[in-house]
Amino acid sequence: MRACTVAVGTRPAREALHTVSTAASGLRAPWPWWARVLGAAASGLLATLAFPPYDAWPLAIPAIAWLALLCRGQRPRRAAVLGLVHSTTTFLPLLAWMQVIGVDAWIALTLLEAAFVAAMAALFPAVSRLPLWPLWTACLWVAQELGRATIPFGGFPWGRLAFGQTGSPFTPYAAWGGAPLVTFAAALSGGLLALALLRWRGRAVALGALLAAVAVPLLGLAIQRPAGGPTITVALVQGGVAEAGLGFLGERQQVLRNHVAATEKLAADIAAGRVPSPDIVIWPENASDIDPFINPDAYNLIQRAVDAVGVPVLVGAVLQGPGADHVTNTGIVWLPHTGPGQRYVKRHPVPFGEYIPFRDQLSGLISRLDQIPRDFVAGSRPGVLDLGPARVGDVICFEIAYDAIVRDVVDGGAQVLVVQTNNATYNGTGQPQQQLAMSRLRAIEHGRAVLVAATSGISAVVMPDGHVQARTGELTTKTLIARVPLRTSRTLASRVGAVPEWVLAALGVAAAAAATVAARRERSAS
Repeated sequence: MRACTVAVGTRPAREALHTVSTAASGLRAPWPWWARVLGAAASGLLATLAFPPYDAWPLAIPAIAWLALLCRGQRPRRAAVLGLVHSTTTFLPLLAWMQVIGVDAWIALTLLEAAFVAAMAALFPAVSRLPLWPLWTACLWVAQELGRATIPFGGFPWGRLAFGQTGSPFTPYAAWGGAPLVTFAAALSGGLLALALLRWRGRAVALGALLAAVAVPLLGLAIQRPAGGPTITVALVQGGVAEAGLGFLGERQQVLRNHVAATEKLAADIAAGRVPSPDIVIWPENASDIDPFINPDAYNLIQRAVDAVGVPVLVGAVLQGPGADHVTNTGIVWLPHTGPGQRYVKRHPVPFGEYIPFRDQLSGLISRLDQIPRDFVAGSRPGVLDLGPARVGDVICFEIAYDAIVRDVVDGGAQVLVVQTNNATYNGTGQPQQQLAMSRLRAIEHGRAVLVAATSGISAVVMPDGHVQARTGELTTKTLIARVPLRTSRTLASRVGAVPEWVLAALGVAAAAAATVAARRERSAS
């Protein structure tokens, strides 16, 4: 990804720092309200550029600093408005791929996510009066992201600061404390930059804050990453779909036949000596939207492909039941000659995408919900599967964004992570690139290779250090073959789990509460 090529000294970063410096100087005098609102919108757009497909990760730091400076000295309600403006202008372009589902869904999700940032910004003025306020500001960023990743309906973690820092000096922090620690480190640098700009005339304080802001990512570069381990050869089959967008849902048999044909071509290439024989093969999510346990033709097609390649294949399929009104999104271990074995059922179906909350109440109001006539049922067990010589941790599509779901498979002994995904709906929107960035972060967080298999792109092989060894384009048919390590060692992040996130979030909330109480006492005393 292009993130690795962006340097702090690039022209966009220099221009952003100059703008924030100018803003900080102006903030010593009262700003008109309209100027603060415009500044919040500009900082939000700056933050967007840190994420894929733009990958200008340094811009997140001045964006955070700018927002902190704008909120400083404001009443909580006004700070909340500034946070709402900032986050709306971040999430609108970041989640533009939601327009495929509907403009109303895009706007509703944007405003929901922005509300959490607004609540965080409302606390900025209080904590800015405390000693070490950049630290408490960073803790509040972690608390805000914890809330977004939890509620409602299991949360939606998209747009976390960490997911815009997967090719930056902050990324290695993931091995110590996962995505929350990466967010904390980036937000801390932003807060320290704000302090440096605010105290620019006090040279000693400004210089110290600026050096500290630079030291945070430099410390990340010093974090050691695990190496070694036995290796296996893997093949990821991207069979392609008939067309991009929602229309592919009507081409279920064609999608299955595409993956069968691609696997049989792989078998022919192996027999001819053109490519090495893999130990395992991965098919993507929805490679078969036809239930092979009900449809004999689908079963025979899959078995034919697996027998041809001669090694275990992880097949993504939609299975009927339980009951007539439900289905499951499932990864199935399919063995040569033997047939299907272990299964993983997706634990976090997407609300309004794979199931409809409050269906009875909403179906009469939103006719588009009829496109999802049956709800996907959530699985109850982590996706730890024995696939030939490897113990794989299977997560399906958006599940890669959820810390606990990925951590559970590592805790269960997964030696390599697999992401079965179907991004055909979102090809050309930037969403596949954003999802791949999450896979890079998970690789470093848990010291595991990550195998991303997509129906129509982007499929990728991500090494344990986050390096993308191989990847496909979008809307192509291609099979990736690579050699990856199997790991049993666990990073510090894998061992401590959610503890850093909860501790940092609690510190941020406690600091805000203490500052609020102190401010009220001061007002009462006066």
